[in-house]
Amino acid sequence: MTTPSPAGRDKRPDQTPDLYRYVLDHNPPLDAVQRDLVELTHARFPDSASMQSAQEQGPLLAFLVRLAGARHVVEVGTFTGFSSLSMAQALPPDGTLVALDVSEEWTAYAREAWEKAGVADRVELRLGPALNSLQEMPAEPHIDLAYLDADKKGYVAYWEELVPRMRPGGLIVVDNVLFHGRVVDPAATGGAAAIRAFNDHVVADARMDSVLLTVADGLTVARRR
Repeated sequence: MTTPSPAGRDKRPDQTPDLYRYVLDHNPPLDAVQRDLVELTHARFPDSASMQSAQEQGPLLAFLVRLAGARHVVEVGTFTGFSSLSMAQALPPDGTLVALDVSEEWTAYAREAWEKAGVADRVELRLGPALNSLQEMPAEPHIDLAYLDADKKGYVAYWEELVPRMRPGGLIVVDNVLFHGRVVDPAATGGAAAIRAFNDHVVADARMDSVLLTVADGLTVARRR
């Protein structure tokens, strides 16, 4: 593997609080429902709030939904609904988002946010093991965009269920692919080891074109060939 040159490393500035605020200020702003959901998640689930997609990822996901012309979106891992809300708002009125999660408690806040934003009719929540839910979906290619942000040890299995169901040109977006920087450790265990294996799996998958980006905790964007 080629080591990045010092000049290449110099292109990546340190993510200071001021720089992060600058980024947010120059992205599409969150609306009132999104802002309230972010704040409510941190207030109600302080120990789990880090599972919520980063604020800059909401506008990015919405952008990708529009860029792909998506009408059918699948989300694996919904939590309190920030990412699904952002994507559902970007869907056309006849679009659908299937949200997969295991928690009634967390997704109760998602349901409330979807209602407040007027997109509840575009979202179908399926509670239960996500792998089972994916396997129950039609086997033919029909998904325009999928967002994967769930248990890291399940990523490869989720990927293998999603890829055959993606239409040509469809996008899979995957969160936490840097796992707090721990993916660089060859001796990593647990979730970090699972993400290392997943990233290698994605790079070797000839069915997809993919890029790994340093957005938030790492974001892979992959396109079905």
